[in-house]
Parts: sequence; C-alpha cells; structure tokens
Amino acid sequence: MDALYCRLLTTRFADCFAFYAAVLPELTGAVLQKGTAAGPYANWDVDGQAALALFDRAAMAAVAGTTVLPAGPSAAQDRVMFVCRVRDVDAALALCLRHGASPVAPATDRPDWGPDLRTAHLRDPEGHLIELQSY
Repeated sequence: MDALYCRLLTTRFADCFAFYAAVLPELTGAVLQKGTAAGPYANWDVDGQAALALFDRAAMAAVAGTTVLPAGPSAAQDRVMFVCRVRDVDAALALCLRHGASPVAPATDRPDWGPDLRTAHLRDPEGHLIELQSY
C-alpha cells in the first residue's frame, strides 16, 4: 500500500519527466510505473511502493478549481501536494473537515486517472493542498 509519497506539480512536465527518469533509477532504484514525457502524469515506484509522482500543474489546477490564479513562482497556485491513500475517501474527507480542513474538490470517481480511483481534494489549516485517494 502506498501510504505516503510526494507528487510534484510542474509547469515544465517534459523537462521534469526527463530529469527524474534519468536520475531516480540510479539514486533510488525507482522504476517508472506509468506515464511518458507527454504527461500529464507519471509515477515511479521503489520495491512496489510509490516513491515520486509528477502531475501537470494546469491539470491539477483544473481539478482544484484554481485555474484563475496566476501560475508564476510568486503566485498562490499550488506547486506541491500531499497525497494520502486511504481506504474510504468519503470517510477520510469527513474526518479531515471535522478537524479544520477546507474542501477544494469533492470526493469524485476518476476512471480516466485509473481503474476504481476516487479522490477528494482539500486544504490543511495552513492552506497546503491534500489529495485523499483510494483505488
């Protein structure tokens, strides 16, 4: 089970894909599991566990409803998000909201992202973007 891993949100997806594809195998033994330089998503695993994922910032902004925000480095548009795999997205979202999180995107089935994939997006009390996911 991929309990915790980093997903980098990038505007230069092809460049970042090329970089991580070149360095992750040697640095960590990570193996590309999904994706190409064309994007919008790619992920690498180590010993069957997620190690790093890349996701196109514009694609994530569309999901999170932040496309109206500037995308520059000094802007408020997200650059990184905490991804947490859970058994039940709806229950996990409710728990987080009870403890001070703010909703961003409701629990939604995302068959275009993967079979049986369901996500919800929220912000922690300081505003960090979080994705809850089950699959």
